[in-house]
Amino acid sequence: MEDRVRDFHEIEELLPGDQINRQAARCMDCGIPFCHAYGCPVKNRIPDWNDMVYRNQWRKALELLHATCNLPEITGRVCRHPARRRAPWRSTCRRSPSATSSCRSWSTGGRRVDPPGETGLPDGTARRRHRVRSRGLPAAQQLAAAGHEVVVFEKADRIGGLLPLRDPDFKLEKWVIDRRLEQMREEGVVFETGVNAGVDVSAGYLRRTFDAIVLTTGATVRGPPVPGRDLGGIHFAMDFLTLQNKANAGDAIPEGERITAAGKHVVVVGGGDTGSDCIGTSRRQGASSITQIELLPRPPEIRDPRNPWPTWPVVLRTSSSQEEGCERLWSIQTKAFAGNGDGSGSSPA
Repeated sequence: MEDRVRDFHEIEELLPGDQINRQAARCMDCGIPFCHAYGCPVKNRIPDWNDMVYRNQWRKALELLHATCNLPEITGRVCRHPARRRAPWRSTCRRSPSATSSCRSWSTGGRRVDPPGETGLPDGTARRRHRVRSRGLPAAQQLAAAGHEVVVFEKADRIGGLLPLRDPDFKLEKWVIDRRLEQMREEGVVFETGVNAGVDVSAGYLRRTFDAIVLTTGATVRGPPVPGRDLGGIHFAMDFLTLQNKANAGDAIPEGERITAAGKHVVVVGGGDTGSDCIGTSRRQGASSITQIELLPRPPEIRDPRNPWPTWPVVLRTSSSQEEGCERLWSIQTKAFAGNGDGSGSSPA
């Protein structure tokens, strides 16, 4: 624990081969495979690819993963859907088997590359060539595989939306994204960064130039709209996490734009995945103390009889970042921020 907070390297490692085999074998003991229908937001065929992993058929396991998810090596690490915390299989399959299946397949030459060209579709018809504007990597790769010419416009200076900017390196090292992007380039996808659709290029231009437009813009600004939000020392999580990721990548951050928790007493408002990422980042920056406040009441340690399987188990969970050290306060609603304006005394009230 003390060693891992000294840097931003990914904290989870791939399991050795024998442990992967045992982990996958556990799935075969399930009498009712409920996970793929209820637990997984993209309906991954979990029992099927676990069986292939157990049989060491890595290429087939990857094909089964790609049948429902374009980016299994990424979603296996950073899935933010509530089902990741709710799924009955979370404790055994939420990360290692899916990420391992994909990552191992890359090292054994099992990755799927579909270069552009006028090849025929399975039904014998020729591929149609359309130009499509998209900002979603899964959508872009699916469209390229169907024979369309795809251009991805990205407002930021890095492709991938929240993946390279919001997700800390200790959860997702960025070489994982770069590897997938290189594959997509080989498949014919064109990436253009620093283009704010609707501002740098007009909607009229997009409609004249492209046959179809896919909008996958997401949301980057969130936070409690409460009095005192503009006081010094109060920051959006997106800004805080993005600057640290850019610093990890070697970007020069101007002195006036830096946000650091070093030597500070930090309060994280919000108890979800983003809050945990802020805790882990603050810990690695050298915060003196970290307190996380949560709107909801503290869940019980064990499942209540009135909360039976297969409903989501409402029980206390602790993330890897919370394990690294923070005080958690429950049933707190943030109504206002109070302080002296320079950030030295800002605090939620």
